[in-house]
Amino acid sequence: MSSLAGDLSKAMSGGGMSPFQEAIRQELEAAMKADLERILSTAPESELEHIKKDIAGFQSLFHRFLQEKGPSVDWGKIQRPPEDSIQPYEKIKAKGIPDNIASVLNKLVVVKLNGGLGTSMGCKGPKSLIGVRNENTFLDLTVKQIEHLNVTYNTQVPLVLMNSFNTDEDTKKILQKYSHSRVKIYTFNQSRYPRINKESLLPIAKDLSYSVENAETWYPPGHGDIYASFYNSGLLDTLLEDGKEYIFVSNIDNLGATVDLHILNHLMNPPNGKRCEFVMEVTDKTRADVKGGTLTQCDGKLRLVEIAQVPKAHVDEFKSVSKFKIFNTNNLWISLSAIKRLQEANAIDMEIIVNPKTLDGGLNVIQLETAVGAAIKSFENSLGINVPRSRFLPVKTTSDLLLVMSNLYSLNAGSLTMSEKREFPTVPLVKLGSSFTKVQDYLRRFDNIPDMLELDHLTVSGDVTFGKNVALKGTVIIIANHGDRIDIPPGAVLENKIVSGNLRILDH
Repeated sequence: MSSLAGDLSKAMSGGGMSPFQEAIRQELEAAMKADLERILSTAPESELEHIKKDIAGFQSLFHRFLQEKGPSVDWGKIQRPPEDSIQPYEKIKAKGIPDNIASVLNKLVVVKLNGGLGTSMGCKGPKSLIGVRNENTFLDLTVKQIEHLNVTYNTQVPLVLMNSFNTDEDTKKILQKYSHSRVKIYTFNQSRYPRINKESLLPIAKDLSYSVENAETWYPPGHGDIYASFYNSGLLDTLLEDGKEYIFVSNIDNLGATVDLHILNHLMNPPNGKRCEFVMEVTDKTRADVKGGTLTQCDGKLRLVEIAQVPKAHVDEFKSVSKFKIFNTNNLWISLSAIKRLQEANAIDMEIIVNPKTLDGGLNVIQLETAVGAAIKSFENSLGINVPRSRFLPVKTTSDLLLVMSNLYSLNAGSLTMSEKREFPTVPLVKLGSSFTKVQDYLRRFDNIPDMLELDHLTVSGDVTFGKNVALKGTVIIIANHGDRIDIPPGAVLENKIVSGNLRILDH
């Protein structure tokens, strides 16, 4: 079979559709179908219907993968979005909040994408269960935020978690602790798709068992799967019957993604009377965000373009802060009835992201994924809102964790806000070296979190520890060379300093 996959990619790169190419594609699809049927025959009776839906979704994605050629974007058609298609947040905020905001809130559902594991930060289990601030996890903070809303406005805003097969069991155990909170919590699972051998383009799974050795053969197919799995779970219909109209979707590790009453009011009471079915929060690019997906216009529709879809010759243009000034925060407001309509018409169009992986044993596989924001072009009257940077506060690394644990932020009702004591609103640039990658190593290296109110830039590399009550100001660079160790003494104040090798402290 391996030659077939090679023949197909050669045939496709030549452009055009030849009978030869069509024959290879049909052969690959037939082989995939036979393998999937064999895998499906191992399904327990109780899960058969659910698994059939997953397999059908995967087959449809695989079919499209074999049809499409090269990057999904025709760069010649990509334009900057029209001015009025991305509204400034200030304009939306200026309208104020109406007295009936509680009735508007009662039509909202908060959805958090909770499929990810904490492996990149050296943790086992769901990322949402990592402690972020004063012993609170991402999940604790989310529940506190929504509870605060419900208590303040006497509303019933529910929380929905989209789990994956990796996070579902651990998350459900933890949810018991919120049983007395003022938040109704629902969960549903995103699909479970088989990883594909890169050479043969066939599944590497032999059966559907959840055994440890089988874990690597399956994957959750990206957050674009939300539309199908939300609909298939039956939860979408339940919420519509409860009178809910919009979902606010965001990544659970984005601590800036709180419910914004101004955006919600704009959705429910639009100035021109015509409701948006899809709103994407975007924010201004900085040098750190040049790879972030951006909103463009293509064929008269707003379209999200990710760096993986850009032809190589145009990557620098895509990264340009002057041409594409904003990027997608993945904070999205979407109409529930529109999701139902489009899902039933099979009309949600998202580009396929081919994600190559190498498994522990060295086997090269590919995962076919989609991104939730890519569906923007399928919805009517879509809009971008350019929000303040404070609504994008993702914690992807321990460098991010250091920022949110520090006195740069204060915590109130589950929400983090920049401290008023900081003189300028930009976040310092923090780069912690590989000795800090894992959360437990990172925590061991700080007796407590330094004072960072006046910090602009911190780089730490090598074997470095921080004593109690250290203050960091301006630009601080600490580099312990291989074999050296640097212990920053308790109470030290480092302002514009380079600390290197044998703990010499120099002016920067």
